[in-house]
Amino acid sequence: MKKQFNHLIQAGKIGTLTLKNRMVVTAMGVNLADDEGYCGERIIALHEGYAKGGAGLVILGVTGVAWPNGGNLPKQVAISDDRFIPGLKAMADAVHAHGAKLAAQIHHGGMVATEDTQAGRPLWVPSYPVMKKGDFTEGFLESESAIMFNPEAPKPQLHIMTQDDIDLLVSQFAAAALRAKNAGIDAVEIHGGHGYIISAFISPSSNQRTDEYGGSLENRARLLLSIIKAIREAVGASYPVWCKLDSGEFGNSEGISLADAKATALMAQAAGVDAITVTAYHDGSQGAMHSESNIPHTPERLVANAIEIKQLLNIPVICSGRIEPGAADKHISKGHFDFLGMGRKILADPDLPNKITAGTPEQIRPCIYCYCCVSQIYVRSQIKCAVNPETGFENKLKLITSDLSGNKHFAVVGGGPGGMEVARRLHLRGFRVTLFERGNRLGGTLQFASIAYAPNEKLLRWLRLQIKQSGIDVQLNREVTADLIQKLNIDEVIVATGAARNMPDIPGADQDFVFSGDEMRAMVMAEDSEQLRRKTTSFTRLITKLGAITRVTQWPLLVRLASKVWLPLDRRIVIIGAELVGLELAEFLAERGRQVTVIDQAPRPGTGLYLVRRLRLLTELKHLGVNLLNSANDICIDRQAISYTNYRGQRRSVDADQVIVAQGATGDTRLADQIRQSGKIVHTVGDCNGVGYIEGAMRSAAELAVKLG
Repeated sequence: MKKQFNHLIQAGKIGTLTLKNRMVVTAMGVNLADDEGYCGERIIALHEGYAKGGAGLVILGVTGVAWPNGGNLPKQVAISDDRFIPGLKAMADAVHAHGAKLAAQIHHGGMVATEDTQAGRPLWVPSYPVMKKGDFTEGFLESESAIMFNPEAPKPQLHIMTQDDIDLLVSQFAAAALRAKNAGIDAVEIHGGHGYIISAFISPSSNQRTDEYGGSLENRARLLLSIIKAIREAVGASYPVWCKLDSGEFGNSEGISLADAKATALMAQAAGVDAITVTAYHDGSQGAMHSESNIPHTPERLVANAIEIKQLLNIPVICSGRIEPGAADKHISKGHFDFLGMGRKILADPDLPNKITAGTPEQIRPCIYCYCCVSQIYVRSQIKCAVNPETGFENKLKLITSDLSGNKHFAVVGGGPGGMEVARRLHLRGFRVTLFERGNRLGGTLQFASIAYAPNEKLLRWLRLQIKQSGIDVQLNREVTADLIQKLNIDEVIVATGAARNMPDIPGADQDFVFSGDEMRAMVMAEDSEQLRRKTTSFTRLITKLGAITRVTQWPLLVRLASKVWLPLDRRIVIIGAELVGLELAEFLAERGRQVTVIDQAPRPGTGLYLVRRLRLLTELKHLGVNLLNSANDICIDRQAISYTNYRGQRRSVDADQVIVAQGATGDTRLADQIRQSGKIVHTVGDCNGVGYIEGAMRSAAELAVKLG
């Protein structure tokens, strides 16, 4: 039975602009423009995909009104000169071809204009900021720090804006809005949030001016109101214009408050804007806050603020921030806000609006909130998505049916994410596919990853559903060998059997209280293992208590719930390995009352986690009391303890009832090599080529599926 989203799919209006539904692709910095800020094929293809996917409105993110001045990204869209109009018009035409409307988010970076820093230009600020010392930089890996905090870049210089600067900036915003109108773009959104120049003036934390632009809220909002007035004079009363406003600065008690936001929204409405986009900013010195405001980890983080702002206004409100479509439909029905803004969800599945309109939300490829997308921007790279490899690569990885598809039969060996994704894609291209999995269910290590990190389960369920609905020949409990492949009528073979997970050469690792990553996975997933039986009699109890649940339901959710009641692990646990698997496992165990220490030779923890996710997880681990020991050398597993040499050269030890080794995963192409020696054409995807986690598995599957045939 199809699910109804009666309010999300109904038409809506922003000023004179009529939208076919209430689903908006919120503005995002994607770093895909051509050199010098031109709209080229890549960024147009991305936004055309949003329109083709059924969105009512697409907002083109961070379009620079003074480019290259005030830029945040090396490949940011520019609207600072008439020479950019043809590319912007091509963007508008591409979006309009699919029945969607296009708005340009006009922008100046101010204090956080990283392109100005890179080029040695002074950063425009309302006043000298109060510098805070936080933990933001502690979460960076050394390779990321070298990019984000390039030691060869000029030292940032600050320029307190004069009245002439303010007048110039106001005129640049007005000229940009007129260019958008002349390019056939349907509306403009003034970016008044996220610490950029307008937000910096509004915030009492960053604005210490004593002239008419500082002090009272009316003064601090004067720049915004001047920009609105100038834009209205440039484009006329009927052209749709709205602004994006911070509804708070989370983690900063001296920043913008909700009361400030409500009053500013009323002033903006009186000045003539047609809508308000509700967003938020944060204390940038705190790592966890980077996933708490405009890109929140907390579901519906901004909804309460949007409701309060909406109650004061008689113009529409756009709200975003991890809101599920079903919840958004209810909020719109109650008048809490008018339009649902989506970023990460659309990156994961651009066809989400079409699937909502069709009443088939189960078909939506889910976002797993890993922050792959936004983390790229911190290291000056283009946007990408862990679950949707086509994002940012639309012209390279889109599915194309092969003329030879009906004549070729592929065997895919391994039913993890890489195997399921390549099988799914080859089937959609028209090839015949047989998927072999040696276990009794599809999922591979994604099943265990779904227990440690709950959002992964949605991807697991989606992949399983796609395989089930495709009609692909799936053979479970089937061990594939080179001899078996020779006996079958197979043209080419794709090996997706994952990494080899061998116990590293750590003194004392052979003791019975030491578990490898594979043994831990088997324990939590209640998989039978003779090696585990020899190590611990508690495994037998686990099979009894959890085995029936996991084998019947196949849903990691129930394992997570059951493990909160009972888990056959003692109190003091040391995890050797501080990469993605070790840290997510540490969080899982600490939430279940275990005293956890994570130890690693690396100087910084969290390799394999995307930066913004890592910043949050490290804070959460700290709150859970997890002890992280970095730069630990000569690790040795003693009886009931782990000993190591710290960065000072001192020999130290940590008590341990049990030890879990979350290291030793390496690429494993042995089966592929054996089959290749028998004369078959063999390809490999996923972790058998080297550990790449979910994003690596999905991307390698897409790249191979495009290449084959």
